[in-house]
Amino acid sequence: MFIFAIAVVFKLLSIQVLHGEEYRSMAEERTIKDVVIPANRGNVYSANGNLLATSVPKYDIRLDAITPTAARFEQLLKPLCDSLSVYSGKPSAYYQKEIRKARANKNRYYLLARDIGYGDYVRLRNFPLLELGAFKGGLIVEQTTKREHPLGGIAQRSIGYERFDEKGNATRAGIDGAFGQKYLRGTDGRRLKQKIGKGQWKPIADYNQIEPRDGYDVYTTLSVNIQDIAHHALLQQLEFYQAEHGSVVVMEVATGEIRAISNLGKTKGGGYYEKLNYAVGESHEPGSTFKVMALMAALEDKVVDTSTIVDTGRGRKVFYRRTITDSKHGGYGKISVARALEVSSNIGIATVIDEHYSKNPEKFINRLKSWSLDKPLGLPIMGEGQPVVPGPGDKIWSKNALPSMAYGYNMELTPLQTLTFYNAIANNGVMVKPRFIKEVKELDKNIESFDRYVINKKIASEQTIREMQEILKNVVVRGTGRSLYSPYFSMAGKTGTAKSEYWMKDWEDNPRYVSSFAGYFPAENPKYSCIVVIHKPSVKKGYYGADVSGPVFKRIAQKIFTDTPIIDEIDTLEVNDIAVNEEYEAYFKTAQTYRTIMPDVVGLPAMDAIALLENMGLKVSSDGVGKVKVQSILKGEKIKKNQEVIIQTVTIQTS
Repeated sequence: MFIFAIAVVFKLLSIQVLHGEEYRSMAEERTIKDVVIPANRGNVYSANGNLLATSVPKYDIRLDAITPTAARFEQLLKPLCDSLSVYSGKPSAYYQKEIRKARANKNRYYLLARDIGYGDYVRLRNFPLLELGAFKGGLIVEQTTKREHPLGGIAQRSIGYERFDEKGNATRAGIDGAFGQKYLRGTDGRRLKQKIGKGQWKPIADYNQIEPRDGYDVYTTLSVNIQDIAHHALLQQLEFYQAEHGSVVVMEVATGEIRAISNLGKTKGGGYYEKLNYAVGESHEPGSTFKVMALMAALEDKVVDTSTIVDTGRGRKVFYRRTITDSKHGGYGKISVARALEVSSNIGIATVIDEHYSKNPEKFINRLKSWSLDKPLGLPIMGEGQPVVPGPGDKIWSKNALPSMAYGYNMELTPLQTLTFYNAIANNGVMVKPRFIKEVKELDKNIESFDRYVINKKIASEQTIREMQEILKNVVVRGTGRSLYSPYFSMAGKTGTAKSEYWMKDWEDNPRYVSSFAGYFPAENPKYSCIVVIHKPSVKKGYYGADVSGPVFKRIAQKIFTDTPIIDEIDTLEVNDIAVNEEYEAYFKTAQTYRTIMPDVVGLPAMDAIALLENMGLKVSSDGVGKVKVQSILKGEKIKKNQEVIIQTVTIQTS
C-alpha cells in the first residue's frame, strides 16, 4: 500500500509538473473554442445612392435552462412565458410546460426564437429573466448575417454575391463577389464559446473578444431607373417571343460607366429570372453586328470607300463551294458598300473582305487585333467570356473563314465586348473600358475612386469614324432598322440576326436564331450606347434583329429620354446648342404657319423636314440625312394631299 501511494503521488506530480500545460491545453480545446464572428459586408449602392445589396443581421435566441437559480427561475418563469405568449401568439402555459421540461432535462440550449431581426432581438432580450443576461438569466444569442437585395431579382446576377462551399472555396459572382474580398468583406471578430454537452456550445461572455469590423461600401455605376427600364423592356420582349434567354447593357458613352445590365433566362415554368450573367460571360457568333467591324477595317485600310460599288447579284453567291445568301429575295444588285451595310447584305460585306484580304488574311486579322477584339476586356467581374478571333493556322481556319467572319460567323464575342466597340464609334473613336464601380467609401469617407480607363485612344481615323457614324444613322433611317425610326429622337445602330446551333441535325426542322441590336443614342452627340441580345426567339413570331431586339433598344431610348430626367435627376440629354435651338424655332414656326402652301424647308435637317412635310400630307423622297439644300416644290406654292415632293440634302460635317 505504501509503495502504491508513492506511485500515485509520483504520477500526480508528473501530470502537474511535466505535462500540466499540455493537458490543460487539451482540456480547454475540448471545452472552449474560439468562434469566428463574421463581419457585416459593406453595402452596395447605385450611382445615385439607392441600396442594391446589404447585410442584414439575424438572431437566434436560446435559453440555458440550468443557469438561473431555482428561486429566480420560479419567480420569473411566468412573466417570461407571458411575454413570449404576447410575442408569438402561443399560450403562456405552453412555454411554461416546455421550459420546465428543458430545465428538468438539463437542456442548456432551448430555442426560443429563430432568424429574427434586430428589432425583435432587442425586444426579446428585455423580457423577464432574459434581461439578466447570460450568467444570471441563461440568455444565449447567436448572430448570423444574411445578404439582402432590395431590388429583388432586378440585376441580381450583376450585383452578385460571395459564397463559400464546404471546402472553403469562394464562389464570387457579380459586383458583390468581385469586390468582396478587397472591400466589402471586412474583418471577422472572435468570440469564446464553452461546450455544454451533446455537441452544443454557448458563449462564455456577453461580449466578443475581438469585435468584427464591417466592410466598406461600394458605389456602383448602375442607375436604378435605367436598370428598371432595361429589365422590363427585355422581360416584355422575352415573354412575347418566348425566347430562351437574353441580355441588355446600357453604357454611358464618354465614361464607359454601365448604367444598366440585365440578364434573364427562362425557367422550366416559363418565367424569367436573373439566371446567368450572359452579357459578360456568354461568347457567341455575333452575326450581322460584326459587319460594322469588318467594313471599318476595310475603310481604315483604304481598300474601299463608302461609295465603292459591290455586286450582290440576285441574293446568292458561292464562296469556295459554300453558298451565301441575302435576306432579300432577288438580291440588291449593284450597291455601294455603305448601302450594303445599311441593308445588311451578307454577300456585299463578304465580297469586300474576300476580294481585298484573301491573299493576305493576316492584314484583316491584325486590324481586328489592333482593336483588342481578340482579348477579354479584363473586367473585375468573374466569368468574362473569351473572344474567338481565328487566324491562319488555327484549327477552325479555312478558305471560308474570311467571308464567314465578314458577316459575324466563325468567330465569337460577348455582348459587352461588342458594345465596347460600338461605344467607341459613338465616342468619336475613343475606346473606354466598361466600368461597374465609381468609388469605395467608409460612411462618408472616400477610400478609393475609379476613373475612366482608355483601352484605345483612337480606333480609327476621323474620316472613318464619321463615315461609320453616318452609316449607322442611315441603318435606322432607311436600312434594316427603319422600323425603329422616330422623328422625335435620333438613334444609330446595327441589327444582327445569326443562326444558332446550325450544326445540329435537327436545325432545319427546328431553326434557332440569335437576334441582336447594338447602337447608341442620340445619333448626334451620343449620351448612351446599348446592346440587346435575345437567344432563340420563337420563329413563329419572328427572329430578325430589327423585329425582336430592336424594339427593346428603342423602348429603352424612349424611356430614358422621357421618364428618367423627371424621376431620377440624371444629367440631361439636352445640349444647349444655339444653332440647334434656332433650327427648332424655325421648324416650330413653319409647322404652325403652313397648312396648304409649301413652306421653305431649305436649311432644316432632313429628318425634321420629312416629318414636317409628311404631317402636311405630302409624300417625301429624300437622298440623304443631312440638311436640305433643294426642294422640288418652291416656297409658297399651293399643295395637294399626297402630292410628291423631292428634297436634296447636303451632308453635315461633324468633328
